Amino acid sequence: MVKKDKPKYKQIIDAAVIVIAENGYHQAQVSKIAKQAGVADGTIYLYFKNKEDILISVFQEKMGVFVSELEKIIAKDASAADQLGMMINSHFSLLASDLHLAIVTQLELRQSNHDIRMKINNVLRGYLKLMDRILISGIESGEFDQNMDIRLARQMVFGTMDETITTWVMNDHKYDLVELAPKVQRLLLKGMQA
Repeated sequence: MVKKDKPKYKQIIDAAVIVIAENGYHQAQVSKIAKQAGVADGTIYLYFKNKEDILISVFQEKMGVFVSELEKIIAKDASAADQLGMMINSHFSLLASDLHLAIVTQLELRQSNHDIRMKINNVLRGYLKLMDRILISGIESGEFDQNMDIRLARQMVFGTMDETITTWVMNDHKYDLVELAPKVQRLLLKGMQA
């Protein structure tokens, strides 16, 4: 396998997002991805074992951006409530700025097989652990209910964001997703504050 820091690797990842979004994962042939990336079919196999490997790599690469943004938010000297709001805004903004990625993450990944979903869940775990840090910080500072169940709160926060984005994707992006971020934050805070 060729190193992942090569420009063609990124080209293929970006092309895969477009092809999977436009054709669906099951119809997204490696040849279509290669054509979109402007590389020969065989070049794909220098970087990826198969189409499943491409999908998992897409999620790893793109989720890395979400993790990086969330790490920056946590590093800020801000209240847990403000960090929560920044996280929601960042999450919504990243997907609103890349409609193909929104379709892939909200629709296509859910149609993949069990093994792919398990590998994706492992990648997602890092993001959720960072979210836990915001929730724990809020409990420790007294902003959030001292008896709040972290696991349940995480499910509530991520589930609300996830469902809001999925509904936006299913409605063909007819409204501004980012405008909903402060509303989602307010609703979630009502459930978490003491």
